Amino acid sequence: MAMASVYDSIMTGLTEALEDAGSKDKKLKRRVVSVIPVKVYNADEIQDIRRKTGLSQKLFASYMGVSLKTVEAWEAGTNHPSGTASRILSMMEMDADLINNFPFVQI
Repeated sequence: MAMASVYDSIMTGLTEALEDAGSKDKKLKRRVVSVIPVKVYNADEIQDIRRKTGLSQKLFASYMGVSLKTVEAWEAGTNHPSGTASRILSMMEMDADLINNFPFVQI
């Protein structure tokens, strides 16, 4: 695709979007996207998830991409996972086979 046609395509799309935004009769497809907030895990929940995986703290830490000290702190309640680690824990909670489907650590 030539640079001019890419530019024309982008400009056409933007013009359509602006016209639709200013119109009372919305014609362009819209969808609402919502993201579930990151869950805050307590020590018992983390330990329960790890035990259900059958992994030791050391292997669990490797799977999660964190240090053993981090997992120990999570399970002691002195620290809490956040961001990506919490999302992975949520995925493990929802799918018991996650570690088998995504085998980052081989037992």
